[in-house]
Amino acid sequence: MSVDFDALRAGMDAAVPFNEHLGLEITEMGPGRATVLLPDDDRTRNHVGSQHAGGLFSAAEAASGGAFVGGFAERLAGLRPLASEASIKYTKLAEGPIEATATLDGIDELVATLDGEGKVSFPVGVELTDSDGDTVATATVQWHVRKNA
Repeated sequence: MSVDFDALRAGMDAAVPFNEHLGLEITEMGPGRATVLLPDDDRTRNHVGSQHAGGLFSAAEAASGGAFVGGFAERLAGLRPLASEASIKYTKLAEGPIEATATLDGIDELVATLDGEGKVSFPVGVELTDSDGDTVATATVQWHVRKNA
């Protein structure tokens, strides 16, 4: 089966209105990978003029969800995914537009666990970079996915 990643991106935008509030845009999605853009906007800045930590966290979480969706695209209708835990490390002032790129590895093994146990938990790593390509933060979002009853 061929996956329409453009339709998946549009569906994610519609399913998570909070991301639209922040101006987050899923710019890339593929099998186990997604990139989200946090725009440079006065509404997302903090007291020192850089991107707010909450905006960075939201971009990371959105990208991790996109990587999950891209990895499990053919099974989405029968699944209930929830982010269960997350951590983020801020490494540099985040100025300007920021890209959050998430990668989900080992998809085949995760699907096998889901098929065998009816549920699976896994981490999705995210790197947030500025327009110069410098890393401004890294994050890990733990996802818990179970089959619908």
